[in-house]
Amino acid sequence: MNEQSLARAVLWDMDGTLVDSGPYHFRAWRETMVEHGIAVTYDQFIESFGQRNDTVLRGWLGADLSDSDIASISSIKEALYRELITADGIVLLPGIAERITQLQQDGWLQAIASAAPRANVAAIMAALGLDSVMTTFVSAEDVQRGKPDPEVFLRAAERLSVPPERCVVVEDAPAGVEAARRANMRVIAVGPNHASLPADYAAQTLADLPNDVFDTLYGADTRTSA
Repeated sequence: MNEQSLARAVLWDMDGTLVDSGPYHFRAWRETMVEHGIAVTYDQFIESFGQRNDTVLRGWLGADLSDSDIASISSIKEALYRELITADGIVLLPGIAERITQLQQDGWLQAIASAAPRANVAAIMAALGLDSVMTTFVSAEDVQRGKPDPEVFLRAAERLSVPPERCVVVEDAPAGVEAARRANMRVIAVGPNHASLPADYAAQTLADLPNDVFDTLYGADTRTSA
């Protein structure tokens, strides 16, 4: 059996999974879109959360919105988001730090697979000191299609040289769970909507799941909730 077939990987979604970045994104979107005559409601934001910016903006401003306009608006919004993160600070969600450390000790490879822009992922990794733990990351610039397309997870697995069937995804959003399923990967759902997500395991936080949940997933055939 070769080394690649023995490798195991955890692919982390970032926003809403590793960190509670939603409030920062909402504030940044709301302030940015006011300049374009759109008063973004929290419900509108939640419906779009986790999607690529081109998808979000074309949903709000029209399908014919140009690529240049998308790039310009996105740049303003994401710069504001990073300013808010820097000013207010951000922490890992409950149970995450302990699991990341344990997984590293147990020999799991780890990567972030996010719809966020590269600069945002890099900023979060630097703020939380994850650079030495995450082997790589995949961001919006690295894929052509956003979740629920499986491309982001397949690209992360490829960069880690781990077969998809040896990967576990941790997600908080329906599109991300669907993407993991389509990538032929196991998936753990976390967050307030966990009970409605068709994951192998689901809980409000990772701290609510057994310590051996990642190892157990290789023998798990049914979904369980905590």
